[in-house]
This record gives sequence, C-alpha cells and structure tokens, in this order.
Amino acid sequence: VQLQASGGGLVQAGGSLRLSCTSSTRIFSNNHMGWYRQAPGKQRESVAGVTSGGNTNYADSVKGRFTISRDNAKNTVYLQMDSLNPEDTAVYYCNTRPPLSSFWGRGTQVTVSS
Repeated sequence: VQLQASGGGLVQAGGSLRLSCTSSTRIFSNNHMGWYRQAPGKQRESVAGVTSGGNTNYADSVKGRFTISRDNAKNTVYLQMDSLNPEDTAVYYCNTRPPLSSFWGRGTQVTVSS
C-alpha cells in the first residue's frame, strides 16, 4: 500500500499551495501522520506531523508558514503551505509518523520560483 500525495505545482515565491494525501481507513485510523520532503541532492526530511488526536509539530524551517491538518472522516491529511520560498522546492510525501517504508508513494513536486 502506498500513500499518494497530490496538489503540488509551480508557484512564485510568496505564494501558497495546499497538498492532500488520502489513505485507507486501516492506515489512517489510530496513526500519527506526517509530511516529508526531499530536495534535489538532499536527504528526505520531516516537515510536519499530526497525531491521531490532532496535535501538530513542525520543522523549524516551516514553522509559522505551513499548517498540517487531518480530516478523519475523509482519511485525508493536508498541508497548507504559505509564504513559500525557493528553499521549499522539493518532492513532498505523506506517510505515517514514524514512516513505514512500504507506504512511500511517488510524492508530489513543489517548485517555487524566485
């Protein structure tokens, strides 16, 4: 089973995007969920996480600009990204938190132009 992220695209610096990731109830229920990203030439890193109870945490680099949320009824986790800058350019993935290798999907490309 893979988790597929969507909603990426090309945006100018200062712009916004909203990413979505829908999973099966079996995966979503009772699991903490997270967003991750991998920039060219860099290791994949954690961006934001949301617990099954709705508590959130963020990487320092995105704190105050990104908002993670989850809709348990839709088995969907979102990442609202505001004030994007070129350093946010990466492929974004969703997964459980901690991540499970079998759940990595293709990710969605986010490109921020200066």
